[in-house]
Amino acid sequence: MTTKKITKVSGGEDSPRKTTFVPTAEAKAQAGKFRMYGILLWVLAVVAEVIAMVILFKKDPEVALSTGARVALIAILLVDLVLLIAGSMFWKKANRFDPASKQNALNFFFQNQMGVVAAVVAFLPVVILAFIKKEYLVGAIAALFLIGGGAASADYNAPSKEQYSEQTSRVEELTGSNNVYWTKSGTKYHIYSDCPSINGNRTDEIFNGTVAQARELKNITELCKICEKRAEKDKDLKNGIMGTQTDDTIATPDEKTGQ
Repeated sequence: MTTKKITKVSGGEDSPRKTTFVPTAEAKAQAGKFRMYGILLWVLAVVAEVIAMVILFKKDPEVALSTGARVALIAILLVDLVLLIAGSMFWKKANRFDPASKQNALNFFFQNQMGVVAAVVAFLPVVILAFIKKEYLVGAIAALFLIGGGAASADYNAPSKEQYSEQTSRVEELTGSNNVYWTKSGTKYHIYSDCPSINGNRTDEIFNGTVAQARELKNITELCKICEKRAEKDKDLKNGIMGTQTDDTIATPDEKTGQ
C-alpha cells in the first residue's frame, strides 16, 4: 500500500461498461463553461483586431505611421494574440471533457482545431490590410502572430470518444473497473496506487479517479507500462487459480486421489 495521500476526484464514479464513451453530466457542464470562456476571449480578440484595422483604414498608404502609432498598433496585435491563445486553451480543455467522435471527420477536425480557425480570423485580415496600406513591418508582425498563434492553438493530440473508450476498456479488461491513479506532474495514469513510479519523493499526493478524469484534469493519455505488466500477471494468476478451483470442483473423489 502507498503511504502517500490519495485524493479521490469527484464526479466520475465508476459506471457500467459502455462500448462508446459517454461524458458525465458534470463533464458536459464543465465543457460548456470552458467553451463559453473560449468564445468570449476569441470575440475580444476580434475586437482588438477591428481596432487595429480601423487604425490602418485611416492611414494614407503614402504616409508612414508615426512611431507612436506603430508601437500602439503592434501592442494591440499583441493583446489580440494573448486573447487568442487564452481562448484556445479553454477550448482545448473543453474538448477533453467532452471529446468529439472520429466517425464524423469534418466535425472532429473543426471541434479540435477551432483555435487555428480563430487565429486565421483574428489576424489574416490585418495582415492583408497592413500590406495594402504599405505598413510592411506591422504586416510582417501580424503574419508572425498568425503563424505563432495558430501553432499554439492547434491540438496535436486531439481527444476522441473512441480513444477514451479504448483506454477505459483496457483498464477495465485488466482490473474489472475504471479506476486509476495519477499525480499533479505525472504523464501516465496508474492501476496501482503503490506503483513505484508515483511513490517517490517528487510527490506527496496521488489523485484517484477514472481514465477520463485523468485526461480531463491533467491531459494524461498513457497507461503506466509497469502497472500494465503487473496487472496482466495478476490477471493471469487469478485466472489460473480460478481455473484450478473449477477443475477441483468438478472432479470426482476418485479423480482427485487418482484411485
